[in-house]
Amino acid sequence: MLRLPSPVDLLNASIATTGLSIQRGLRYGSHPRQVFDLFRPAATPPPLPVLVWFYGGAWQSGARADYMFAAATLARSGLLVAVPDYRLHPEIGYPAFLEDAAAAVAAVGRGAAAQGGDPRRIFVAGHSAGAYIAAMLALDARWLGAGRAALAGVVGLAGPYDFLPILGADIRAVFAPAGADLRLTQPINHAGATHPPMLLLHGGADRTCYPRNSLALAARLSAAGGQAEARLYPHIGHIGIVSALAPLLRHRCPVLADTTAFIRQVLAAAGPQSIDPAA
Repeated sequence: MLRLPSPVDLLNASIATTGLSIQRGLRYGSHPRQVFDLFRPAATPPPLPVLVWFYGGAWQSGARADYMFAAATLARSGLLVAVPDYRLHPEIGYPAFLEDAAAAVAAVGRGAAAQGGDPRRIFVAGHSAGAYIAAMLALDARWLGAGRAALAGVVGLAGPYDFLPILGADIRAVFAPAGADLRLTQPINHAGATHPPMLLLHGGADRTCYPRNSLALAARLSAAGGQAEARLYPHIGHIGIVSALAPLLRHRCPVLADTTAFIRQVLAAAGPQSIDPAA
């Protein structure tokens, strides 16, 4: 049967890969899904800031190949970008995807210097469930341990950070291994002053993951003395915010401009940086 192109196929097909070095299927573990792709801008001199991008899919679906449009766009901004796969429900449940994400960040950090990246300047970012993963890595010391000190910043797109009680049966199944007390599964309950700067972007018209998630987490982090900002894009929905990373849809909202501006600001505050200021 003829397979029609999906929207993500069309987004990926619109991306030119000239000027990028792409390595696929690099391992961070033994499971078939414990692999990542790496995107490096050929013309930008090292050492490059590193960004590890986690995709969404309600912790039940997703594949790194679907996010070439996001990874290539971010890499062209002067970043070494890694996109890991991670294990999904129903094969696993909470917290295995966080364990995978932490292992992926550690592996990317170990190999960053050999790939032209700076292991002291690692950003984590993601969309939806991937934004949840990025936030948990930054806020909950259980996952990265001492390696959390290498995180320079976090960018979350349309993330669920405060979603108790869990209403959907499928999401309840994902988090069932946490037991009756689910409070530790929520990023907002790990908010404190000790965390990297966070930029939480959200579509004002998102009805899959409501904007209050980003607003509440930013407010809690700021109240605790941390550095966090929530930014809403009116009329943008749950998928629209991530698809705006594709050049064809960039006019919808300034996700790329806001993300790269945030990274530049964080790096400028920390010292010399190498992200392209024209991005």
